[in-house]
Amino acid sequence: MDRMTDARILIGVCGGIAAYKVAGLTSTLVQRGATVDVIMTAQAERFVGALTFASLTARPVYTSLWDAPERIPHIRLVREAQVMLIAPATANTIAKLAQGFADDLVTAAALAARIPVIVAPAMNAAMYEHEATQAHLRTLRERGCEIVDPERGFLAERESGVGRLASEEVLLETLDRVLARARRLAGTRVLITAGPTREAFDPIRFVSNASTGATGIAIAREAAMRGADVTLLLGPTLLEPPAGVTTHRFTTANDLLELARTHGARADLVIATAAVADWRPAQRAASKLKKGDDDLVVEMVRNPDVLAELAERNDEAFLVGFAAETDDHETNARGKLVRKGLSAIVVNDVRDERGFGLGDNALTVLWKDGRKELGSGSKAALAARLLDTIEELR
Repeated sequence: MDRMTDARILIGVCGGIAAYKVAGLTSTLVQRGATVDVIMTAQAERFVGALTFASLTARPVYTSLWDAPERIPHIRLVREAQVMLIAPATANTIAKLAQGFADDLVTAAALAARIPVIVAPAMNAAMYEHEATQAHLRTLRERGCEIVDPERGFLAERESGVGRLASEEVLLETLDRVLARARRLAGTRVLITAGPTREAFDPIRFVSNASTGATGIAIAREAAMRGADVTLLLGPTLLEPPAGVTTHRFTTANDLLELARTHGARADLVIATAAVADWRPAQRAASKLKKGDDDLVVEMVRNPDVLAELAERNDEAFLVGFAAETDDHETNARGKLVRKGLSAIVVNDVRDERGFGLGDNALTVLWKDGRKELGSGSKAALAARLLDTIEELR
């Protein structure tokens, strides 16, 4: 069966000369069995009329946030769709998407989307190559948007350069791939732990680490976009969890253990990225400890092994651990893989705090009989590669 059969696709058309190509794409999608809804910016109507898309789709076309306000189209349409395509994506729309603006129907719908979003830029080469546009595209990639790079060729300004909307063939291939991705984990219950723990020794001081939870958040977002039922256990961080993901907060390792006991038993897939402190202070002072002439000595005791507990309580789940190592990376990670009864383990080099925060990282997946380099890239890109690998191993 054609993957487009019964697919629900939302297309946001922006104000560029390539809008006429999107009409052809829409016709092809409908002929392949997809249900296509189209929304347009006011500028898009200067190039192609809403009537054209309404005729092709046999469905209403919305051009304003105030069209049928009782139906709240910018929310309803993205809830009904499986994927959103924005094409041609102009420099102006890309900038607004990157900065979270929602001042027209297309940007409002994109901001409300909990489904995969594909952005297909088309503009003059000078605008596309400008550092501001490139920075906005990097931001969208880091958030998990699929960017379909424009092609090089003859432009509307009678110039040649990069900026032509990707061909219909490329756009269809991208939609095929993203639709397949959106269904891969349908019905799968996924539990993800992310972020650091904090172990206090007085009301304002604690033992912790440099984890921000960025990797786990990216994996949770990617799993949700693949159709999974995702529960995220998130430690102290300034980063926001993904929309559409059930999130529970923890502070200490014992907090995480209780949440893991509650939510781990029903999971089909567990990905434990949380950086759990191995030790905690034996005593927590009731008041702030005052500085004196003597050195402060804090007795530390072992924390519970959350990952081992997850493995013991749910031996049917595919359990993936993380190993942040500074030396003998694969040797230490393989030891942890066997010792804790994991299905697979992801290892990265964290010397000099590399890999933490929002920057790029590099990961390697190990399992009993093999290994796979995921390479380097943004947290969003690595999350997609990791879930691809897990799907192959499960």
